[in-house]
Amino acid sequence: MSMINSLRAAVRTNRRRSAVGGYDAVPAGAGSAVVDCAVYQHGKRHGETCSPREAARRIKAAHQLPDGNGSFSWIGLHEPTEAEFEGIAQRFGLHPLAVEDAVHAHQRPKVERYDDVLFAVFKTIRYVEHDQLTPTSEVVETGELMVFAGRDFVITVRHGGHGSLQELRHRLEADADESGLLAKGPSAVLHAIADHVVDNYLLVSERLQNDVDEIEYGVFSVKGGRSSDVGRVYQLKREVLEFKRAVVPLLRPMQQLSEPLQRLVDPDIQKYFRDVADHLARVTEQVHGFDELLNSLLQANLAQVSVAQNEDMRKITAWAAIFAVPTMITGVYGMNFEYMPELHHKYGYPMVLTAIILICVGMYRGFRRNGWL
Repeated sequence: MSMINSLRAAVRTNRRRSAVGGYDAVPAGAGSAVVDCAVYQHGKRHGETCSPREAARRIKAAHQLPDGNGSFSWIGLHEPTEAEFEGIAQRFGLHPLAVEDAVHAHQRPKVERYDDVLFAVFKTIRYVEHDQLTPTSEVVETGELMVFAGRDFVITVRHGGHGSLQELRHRLEADADESGLLAKGPSAVLHAIADHVVDNYLLVSERLQNDVDEIEYGVFSVKGGRSSDVGRVYQLKREVLEFKRAVVPLLRPMQQLSEPLQRLVDPDIQKYFRDVADHLARVTEQVHGFDELLNSLLQANLAQVSVAQNEDMRKITAWAAIFAVPTMITGVYGMNFEYMPELHHKYGYPMVLTAIILICVGMYRGFRRNGWL
Protein backbone atom coordinates (compact mmCIF):
# COMPACT_ATOMS: atom_id res chain seq x y z
CA MET A 1 0.00 0.00 0.00
CA SER A 2 3.02 2.31 0.09
CA MET A 3 2.57 3.18 -3.58
CA ILE A 4 -1.07 4.07 -3.04
CA ASN A 5 -0.22 6.30 -0.06
CA SER A 6 2.48 8.12 -2.00
CA LEU A 7 0.10 8.64 -4.87
CA ARG A 8 -2.50 10.15 -2.58
CA ALA A 9 0.05 12.63 -1.34
CA ALA A 10 1.18 13.43 -4.87
CA VAL A 11 -2.37 13.94 -6.11
CA ARG A 12 -3.22 16.33 -3.29
CA THR A 13 -0.41 18.68 -4.31
CA ASN A 14 -0.34 18.06 -8.05
CA ARG A 15 -4.01 17.54 -8.93
CA ARG A 16 -4.04 20.56 -11.20
CA ARG A 17 -0.64 19.99 -12.73
CA SER A 18 -0.25 19.21 -16.37
CA ALA A 19 -0.37 15.54 -17.19
CA VAL A 20 3.22 15.64 -18.41
CA GLY A 21 4.91 16.31 -15.09
CA GLY A 22 6.51 13.84 -12.69
CA TYR A 23 8.55 10.84 -13.64
CA ASP A 24 8.09 7.48 -15.28
CA ALA A 25 9.38 4.24 -13.76
CA VAL A 26 8.20 1.95 -16.55
CA PRO A 27 10.33 1.57 -19.67
CA ALA A 28 8.85 0.27 -22.91
CA GLY A 29 10.06 -2.99 -24.31
CA ALA A 30 10.28 -6.67 -23.52
CA GLY A 31 10.05 -7.68 -19.89
CA SER A 32 7.94 -4.70 -18.77
CA ALA A 33 4.22 -4.34 -18.27
CA VAL A 34 3.97 -1.92 -21.22
CA VAL A 35 2.49 -3.79 -24.17
CA ASP A 36 2.30 -0.81 -26.52
CA CYS A 37 2.61 2.94 -26.21
CA ALA A 38 2.05 5.45 -28.99
CA VAL A 39 1.04 9.02 -29.69
CA TYR A 40 -1.79 9.86 -32.09
CA GLN A 41 -2.21 13.17 -33.85
CA HIS A 42 -5.44 13.93 -35.69
CA GLY A 43 -6.34 10.27 -35.90
CA LYS A 44 -2.95 9.00 -37.08
CA ARG A 45 -0.17 7.27 -35.22
CA HIS A 46 2.80 9.59 -34.77
CA GLY A 47 6.13 7.79 -34.74
CA GLU A 48 6.94 4.30 -33.50
CA THR A 49 6.32 2.64 -30.16
CA CYS A 50 7.79 4.67 -27.33
CA SER A 51 8.01 4.74 -23.55
CA PRO A 52 5.31 6.48 -21.50
CA ARG A 53 7.87 9.19 -20.65
CA GLU A 54 8.53 9.82 -24.35
CA ALA A 55 4.78 9.78 -25.08
CA ALA A 56 4.21 12.49 -22.47
CA ARG A 57 7.07 14.55 -23.94
CA ARG A 58 5.58 14.28 -27.44
CA ILE A 59 2.15 15.35 -26.18
CA LYS A 60 3.70 18.34 -24.44
CA ALA A 61 5.52 19.31 -27.63
CA ALA A 62 2.37 18.86 -29.70
CA HIS A 63 0.42 21.17 -27.41
CA GLN A 64 2.86 23.94 -28.27
CA LEU A 65 1.75 23.76 -31.91
CA PRO A 66 -1.34 25.60 -33.22
CA ASP A 67 -3.01 22.35 -34.28
CA GLY A 68 -1.70 20.20 -31.42
CA ASN A 69 -4.94 19.90 -29.45
CA GLY A 70 -5.88 16.79 -31.41
CA SER A 71 -3.01 14.76 -29.94
CA PHE A 72 -3.25 12.05 -27.30
CA SER A 73 -1.27 9.04 -26.11
CA TRP A 74 -2.46 5.46 -25.71
CA ILE A 75 -0.54 3.33 -23.22
CA GLY A 76 -1.36 -0.38 -22.97
CA LEU A 77 -0.34 -2.34 -19.85
CA HIS A 78 -0.68 -6.00 -18.90
CA GLU A 79 -0.88 -6.90 -15.22
CA PRO A 80 1.46 -4.15 -13.95
CA THR A 81 2.85 -4.25 -10.45
CA GLU A 82 2.60 -1.30 -8.07
CA ALA A 83 6.18 -0.30 -8.83
CA GLU A 84 5.63 -0.50 -12.59
CA PHE A 85 2.47 1.58 -12.46
CA GLU A 86 3.64 4.15 -9.95
CA GLY A 87 5.47 6.43 -12.40
CA ILE A 88 2.66 6.40 -14.96
CA ALA A 89 0.05 7.11 -12.28
CA GLN A 90 1.95 10.11 -10.97
CA ARG A 91 2.81 11.42 -14.43
CA PHE A 92 -0.82 11.48 -15.57
CA GLY A 93 -2.34 12.45 -12.22
CA LEU A 94 -4.47 9.33 -11.80
CA HIS A 95 -6.59 9.11 -8.68
CA PRO A 96 -5.17 6.72 -6.03
CA LEU A 97 -8.46 4.85 -5.62
CA ALA A 98 -8.65 4.15 -9.34
CA VAL A 99 -4.98 3.16 -9.38
CA GLU A 100 -5.56 0.72 -6.54
CA ASP A 101 -8.45 -0.85 -8.43
CA ALA A 102 -6.38 -1.12 -11.61
CA VAL A 103 -3.41 -2.77 -9.93
CA HIS A 104 -5.24 -5.24 -7.70
CA ALA A 105 -8.14 -6.00 -10.10
CA HIS A 106 -11.15 -8.12 -9.01
CA GLN A 107 -13.47 -5.16 -9.47
CA ARG A 108 -17.12 -4.88 -10.38
CA PRO A 109 -17.80 -3.50 -13.90
CA LYS A 110 -18.30 0.25 -13.60
CA VAL A 111 -17.56 3.69 -15.00
CA GLU A 112 -16.41 6.38 -12.55
CA ARG A 113 -15.30 9.96 -12.97
CA TYR A 114 -12.29 11.44 -11.18
CA ASP A 115 -12.07 15.12 -12.07
CA ASP A 116 -11.30 15.13 -15.82
CA VAL A 117 -10.58 11.40 -16.08
CA LEU A 118 -13.04 8.61 -16.76
CA PHE A 119 -12.17 5.26 -15.18
CA ALA A 120 -13.95 2.25 -16.67
CA VAL A 121 -13.78 -1.38 -15.57
CA PHE A 122 -14.82 -4.12 -18.00
CA LYS A 123 -15.02 -7.86 -17.48
CA THR A 124 -13.61 -9.66 -20.50
CA ILE A 125 -15.21 -13.01 -21.33
CA ARG A 126 -13.80 -15.89 -23.34
CA TYR A 127 -15.78 -18.98 -24.31
CA VAL A 128 -13.90 -22.16 -23.42
CA GLU A 129 -14.23 -24.78 -26.12
CA HIS A 130 -15.32 -28.26 -24.97
CA ASP A 131 -16.39 -31.42 -26.77
CA GLN A 132 -19.04 -32.32 -24.23
CA LEU A 133 -20.57 -30.42 -21.33
CA THR A 134 -19.88 -32.21 -18.05
CA PRO A 135 -20.62 -31.37 -14.40
CA THR A 136 -17.06 -29.96 -14.15
CA SER A 137 -16.76 -28.20 -17.53
CA GLU A 138 -15.43 -24.64 -17.61
CA VAL A 139 -17.61 -22.77 -20.09
CA VAL A 140 -16.51 -19.15 -19.71
CA GLU A 141 -13.21 -17.63 -18.60
CA THR A 142 -13.15 -14.08 -17.27
CA GLY A 143 -10.52 -11.38 -17.16
CA GLU A 144 -10.50 -7.66 -16.44
CA LEU A 145 -9.81 -4.56 -18.47
CA MET A 146 -9.44 -1.09 -16.92
CA VAL A 147 -9.43 2.08 -18.99
CA PHE A 148 -8.30 5.57 -17.91
CA ALA A 149 -9.53 8.15 -20.43
CA GLY A 150 -8.32 11.71 -19.90
CA ARG A 151 -8.14 14.83 -22.03
CA ASP A 152 -5.03 13.74 -23.90
CA PHE A 153 -4.32 10.17 -22.85
CA VAL A 154 -5.76 6.68 -22.68
CA ILE A 155 -4.28 4.07 -20.35
CA THR A 156 -5.51 0.49 -20.55
CA VAL A 157 -4.66 -2.11 -17.89
CA ARG A 158 -5.45 -5.72 -18.71
CA HIS A 159 -5.61 -8.66 -16.29
CA GLY A 160 -5.91 -12.23 -17.50
CA GLY A 161 -4.63 -14.29 -20.38
CA HIS A 162 -7.13 -13.10 -22.96
CA GLY A 163 -8.80 -9.87 -24.05
CA SER A 164 -5.79 -8.43 -25.87
CA LEU A 165 -6.37 -5.04 -27.52
CA GLN A 166 -3.60 -5.34 -30.10
CA GLU A 167 -5.97 -6.36 -32.88
CA LEU A 168 -8.35 -3.54 -31.98
CA ARG A 169 -5.52 -0.99 -31.96
CA HIS A 170 -4.29 -2.16 -35.36
CA ARG A 171 -7.80 -2.00 -36.78
CA LEU A 172 -8.27 1.56 -35.56
CA GLU A 173 -4.89 2.57 -36.89
CA ALA A 174 -5.68 1.04 -40.28
CA ASP A 175 -8.76 3.27 -40.46
CA ALA A 176 -6.92 6.30 -39.12
CA ASP A 177 -7.68 9.56 -40.85
CA GLU A 178 -9.20 12.89 -39.87
CA SER A 179 -12.70 11.44 -40.25
CA GLY A 180 -11.95 8.23 -38.32
CA LEU A 181 -12.73 7.44 -34.71
CA LEU A 182 -9.17 8.06 -33.50
CA ALA A 183 -9.51 11.67 -34.61
CA LYS A 184 -12.16 12.09 -31.89
CA GLY A 185 -9.62 11.50 -29.13
CA PRO A 186 -9.59 9.35 -25.99
CA SER A 187 -13.37 9.06 -25.75
CA ALA A 188 -13.34 7.36 -29.16
CA VAL A 189 -10.82 4.82 -27.88
CA LEU A 190 -12.99 4.21 -24.82
CA HIS A 191 -15.95 3.59 -27.12
CA ALA A 192 -13.94 1.24 -29.34
CA ILE A 193 -12.87 -0.80 -26.30
CA ALA A 194 -16.41 -0.94 -24.93
CA ASP A 195 -17.75 -1.97 -28.33
CA HIS A 196 -15.04 -4.63 -28.63
CA VAL A 197 -15.86 -6.08 -25.21
CA VAL A 198 -19.62 -6.10 -25.83
CA ASP A 199 -19.18 -7.72 -29.25
CA ASN A 200 -17.33 -10.54 -27.50
CA TYR A 201 -20.27 -10.81 -25.10
CA LEU A 202 -22.56 -11.37 -28.09
CA LEU A 203 -20.32 -14.13 -29.44
CA VAL A 204 -20.15 -15.85 -26.05
CA SER A 205 -23.92 -15.55 -25.69
CA GLU A 206 -24.45 -17.33 -28.99
CA ARG A 207 -22.18 -20.18 -27.93
CA LEU A 208 -23.89 -20.44 -24.55
CA GLN A 209 -27.21 -20.76 -26.36
CA ASN A 210 -25.97 -24.02 -27.88
CA ASP A 211 -25.01 -25.35 -24.45
CA VAL A 212 -28.38 -24.42 -23.00
CA ASP A 213 -30.15 -26.12 -25.92
CA GLU A 214 -28.06 -29.25 -25.35
CA ILE A 215 -28.95 -29.28 -21.67
CA GLU A 216 -32.65 -28.74 -22.44
CA TYR A 217 -32.67 -31.66 -24.88
CA GLY A 218 -30.92 -33.88 -22.34
CA VAL A 219 -33.36 -33.06 -19.54
CA PHE A 220 -36.44 -33.81 -21.63
CA SER A 221 -35.02 -36.82 -23.47
CA VAL A 222 -36.33 -40.35 -23.05
CA LYS A 223 -33.85 -40.95 -20.24
CA GLY A 224 -36.02 -38.71 -18.07
CA GLY A 225 -34.67 -38.22 -14.57
CA ARG A 226 -32.28 -41.17 -14.72
CA SER A 227 -29.44 -39.18 -16.32
CA SER A 228 -26.78 -37.04 -14.62
CA ASP A 229 -28.17 -33.81 -16.11
CA VAL A 230 -28.64 -32.19 -12.72
CA GLY A 231 -24.88 -31.76 -12.32
CA ARG A 232 -24.53 -30.38 -15.84
CA VAL A 233 -27.41 -27.96 -15.33
CA TYR A 234 -25.95 -26.69 -12.07
CA GLN A 235 -22.46 -26.25 -13.57
CA LEU A 236 -23.81 -24.36 -16.59
CA LYS A 237 -25.91 -22.19 -14.27
CA ARG A 238 -22.78 -21.23 -12.33
CA GLU A 239 -21.00 -20.31 -15.56
CA VAL A 240 -23.99 -18.25 -16.71
CA LEU A 241 -24.01 -16.51 -13.33
CA GLU A 242 -20.35 -15.56 -13.84
CA PHE A 243 -21.26 -14.19 -17.27
CA LYS A 244 -24.19 -12.33 -15.75
CA ARG A 245 -21.94 -10.62 -13.17
CA ALA A 246 -19.85 -9.28 -16.05
CA VAL A 247 -22.72 -8.01 -18.21
CA VAL A 248 -25.52 -6.67 -16.02
CA PRO A 249 -23.63 -4.02 -13.96
CA LEU A 250 -22.25 -2.45 -17.16
CA LEU A 251 -25.58 -1.53 -18.74
CA ARG A 252 -26.32 1.62 -16.74
CA PRO A 253 -22.77 3.08 -17.12
CA MET A 254 -22.95 2.62 -20.91
CA GLN A 255 -26.28 4.42 -20.97
CA GLN A 256 -24.82 7.26 -18.91
CA LEU A 257 -21.93 7.69 -21.35
CA SER A 258 -24.45 8.28 -24.14
CA GLU A 259 -26.29 11.05 -22.26
CA PRO A 260 -25.75 14.68 -23.41
CA LEU A 261 -24.70 15.82 -19.92
CA GLN A 262 -21.56 13.66 -20.11
CA ARG A 263 -19.07 16.43 -20.98
CA LEU A 264 -15.99 14.16 -20.93
CA VAL A 265 -17.26 12.30 -23.99
CA ASP A 266 -17.15 13.87 -27.44
CA PRO A 267 -20.73 14.63 -28.57
CA ASP A 268 -20.10 12.81 -31.84
CA ILE A 269 -19.11 9.69 -29.90
CA GLN A 270 -22.15 9.66 -27.61
CA LYS A 271 -24.41 8.20 -30.30
CA TYR A 272 -21.93 5.33 -30.67
CA PHE A 273 -22.23 4.62 -26.96
CA ARG A 274 -26.00 4.38 -27.45
CA ASP A 275 -25.36 1.60 -29.94
CA VAL A 276 -23.09 -0.18 -27.44
CA ALA A 277 -25.76 0.19 -24.76
CA ASP A 278 -28.36 -1.33 -27.11
CA HIS A 279 -26.14 -4.33 -27.80
CA LEU A 280 -25.43 -4.71 -24.09
CA ALA A 281 -29.15 -4.58 -23.33
CA ARG A 282 -29.66 -7.41 -25.80
CA VAL A 283 -26.96 -9.52 -24.13
CA THR A 284 -28.44 -8.72 -20.71
CA GLU A 285 -31.85 -9.98 -21.81
CA GLN A 286 -30.29 -13.16 -23.19
CA VAL A 287 -28.34 -13.81 -19.99
CA HIS A 288 -31.45 -13.28 -17.87
CA GLY A 289 -33.26 -15.69 -20.18
CA PHE A 290 -30.52 -18.30 -19.79
CA ASP A 291 -30.64 -17.96 -16.02
CA GLU A 292 -34.42 -18.33 -15.84
CA LEU A 293 -34.45 -21.24 -18.28
CA LEU A 294 -31.72 -23.06 -16.35
CA ASN A 295 -33.71 -22.53 -13.14
CA SER A 296 -36.70 -24.15 -14.83
CA LEU A 297 -34.57 -26.99 -16.21
CA LEU A 298 -33.05 -27.61 -12.79
CA GLN A 299 -36.51 -27.79 -11.21
CA ALA A 300 -37.79 -30.00 -14.05
CA ASN A 301 -34.83 -32.35 -13.67
CA LEU A 302 -35.31 -32.61 -9.92
CA ALA A 303 -39.02 -33.28 -10.49
CA GLN A 304 -38.12 -36.01 -13.00
CA VAL A 305 -35.77 -37.59 -10.48
CA SER A 306 -38.56 -37.58 -7.90
CA VAL A 307 -41.03 -39.09 -10.36
CA ALA A 308 -38.51 -41.76 -11.39
CA GLN A 309 -37.93 -42.66 -7.75
CA ASN A 310 -41.67 -42.90 -7.15
CA GLU A 311 -42.03 -45.19 -10.15
CA ASP A 312 -39.25 -47.40 -8.84
CA MET A 313 -40.90 -47.56 -5.43
CA ARG A 314 -44.25 -48.52 -6.97
CA LYS A 315 -42.62 -51.31 -8.97
CA ILE A 316 -40.79 -52.59 -5.93
CA THR A 317 -43.99 -52.47 -3.88
CA ALA A 318 -45.99 -54.30 -6.58
CA TRP A 319 -43.45 -57.09 -6.92
CA ALA A 320 -43.19 -57.39 -3.14
CA ALA A 321 -46.99 -57.76 -2.93
CA ILE A 322 -46.95 -60.46 -5.64
CA PHE A 323 -44.19 -62.44 -3.94
CA ALA A 324 -45.95 -62.07 -0.60
CA VAL A 325 -48.74 -64.44 -1.80
CA PRO A 326 -46.64 -67.61 -2.25
CA THR A 327 -44.61 -66.67 0.81
CA MET A 328 -47.76 -66.52 2.96
CA ILE A 329 -49.32 -69.72 1.59
CA THR A 330 -46.16 -71.80 1.82
CA GLY A 331 -45.54 -70.37 5.26
CA VAL A 332 -48.92 -71.60 6.44
CA TYR A 333 -48.36 -75.09 5.13
CA GLY A 334 -44.86 -75.23 6.50
CA MET A 335 -45.91 -75.06 10.17
CA ASN A 336 -45.70 -78.90 10.58
CA PHE A 337 -49.00 -79.32 12.48
CA GLU A 338 -50.39 -82.90 12.39
CA TYR A 339 -54.05 -82.00 11.95
CA MET A 340 -54.30 -79.48 9.07
CA PRO A 341 -57.06 -79.31 6.42
CA GLU A 342 -56.06 -80.74 3.04
CA LEU A 343 -52.70 -81.83 4.47
CA HIS A 344 -53.25 -85.41 3.28
CA HIS A 345 -55.50 -84.54 0.34
CA LYS A 346 -54.57 -86.35 -2.87
CA TYR A 347 -54.63 -83.20 -5.02
CA GLY A 348 -53.61 -80.74 -2.33
CA TYR A 349 -50.17 -79.93 -3.79
CA PRO A 350 -51.29 -79.11 -7.36
CA MET A 351 -54.31 -77.21 -6.00
CA VAL A 352 -52.08 -74.97 -3.85
CA LEU A 353 -49.65 -74.36 -6.74
CA THR A 354 -52.53 -73.51 -9.07
CA ALA A 355 -54.01 -71.10 -6.52
CA ILE A 356 -50.65 -69.40 -6.04
CA ILE A 357 -50.16 -68.98 -9.81
CA LEU A 358 -53.69 -67.67 -10.39
CA ILE A 359 -53.49 -65.18 -7.55
CA CYS A 360 -50.03 -63.92 -8.66
CA VAL A 361 -51.14 -63.59 -12.30
CA GLY A 362 -54.24 -61.72 -11.24
CA MET A 363 -52.27 -59.32 -9.08
CA TYR A 364 -49.70 -58.79 -11.88
CA ARG A 365 -52.43 -57.89 -14.38
CA GLY A 366 -54.03 -55.54 -11.87
CA PHE A 367 -50.79 -53.73 -11.15
CA ARG A 368 -50.02 -53.60 -14.86
CA ARG A 369 -53.42 -52.10 -15.64
CA ASN A 370 -52.87 -49.37 -13.02
CA GLY A 371 -49.41 -48.48 -14.34
CA TRP A 372 -47.46 -49.84 -11.42
CA LEU A 373 -45.58 -52.38 -13.56
